[in-house]
Amino acid sequence: MTPLTRPPRLAPGARVAVVAPSGPVAEERLSAGLDILRGWDLDPVVAPHTLDRHPEFPYLAGTDADRAADFQAAWCDPSVSAVLCARGGYGVQRMVDLLDWDALRAAGPKTLVGFSDITALHEAFATRAGLVTLHGPMAAGVDFIKNIRAQDHLRATLFSPETVRTIRAAEGSTALIPGRARGVLLGGCLCLLAAELGNPHARPSARGALLCLEDVGEETYRLDRYLTQLLRAGWLDGVAGIVLGSWAECDPYEKVRALLVDRIGGVGVPVVEEFGFGHGEGALTIPFGVMAELDTEAGTLTLDEPALT
Repeated sequence: MTPLTRPPRLAPGARVAVVAPSGPVAEERLSAGLDILRGWDLDPVVAPHTLDRHPEFPYLAGTDADRAADFQAAWCDPSVSAVLCARGGYGVQRMVDLLDWDALRAAGPKTLVGFSDITALHEAFATRAGLVTLHGPMAAGVDFIKNIRAQDHLRATLFSPETVRTIRAAEGSTALIPGRARGVLLGGCLCLLAAELGNPHARPSARGALLCLEDVGEETYRLDRYLTQLLRAGWLDGVAGIVLGSWAECDPYEKVRALLVDRIGGVGVPVVEEFGFGHGEGALTIPFGVMAELDTEAGTLTLDEPALT
């Protein structure tokens, strides 16, 4: 596994597009997020269908075709330097194959920011465009709006990525399996990674990767199913190390932890837990596609290069 192409960093005054490729967006949260972006001296523009709701399936932000068209137009607009997802939820897998990937590649490298359901876009940009993306807070997300740590770490990554070459785990993070490992960062929401298996553009495995895993609102038996599916598919064969994030709204962590030990303890690689990315408060921004070194006992990810050029 080799590092991917890094997009350019943002500069003051940069235009950024806010899109809703997944679930419906609350207008008041979007407004608050836009105010924060303007406070960073960015020029946010909202895609036309960002506040839509699907007429039949209210868990979607508008139709698949409209969500795809918004994303396509934003990415291919030469005045736009980054595309920020407004929220996750569900829906990317319904629209990702409607995108014109030749046109997206031709538009040149840009920065994509999001997490949760956006995991499917992270994987698509890795496998279809060879591009580094940022697993980070979303523009209309509660964590982005209310948490200074989440804001500051994303802002530093976007504007001065050399200052966050070393990503330090949240307080309380520990080594589940001690050790050091090197690999290319990838991952995201566990259920989405399991759901990606079998599609024609899916990554064949996480061999050589530092795999970042987290999830939200899942019962332990479901987490068991996702991990077991990845193990049975051989997707974890050759993984270099594992970085575990938040398990918000899942069972009490001691139950989740016991499952994680049971399912991935035998993989035989360093594993760090409760690193501080994902659906928890003050989530860190993790660049996927960048080579890094994991030190589980120090609780650090050290990037070979800044996330953005």
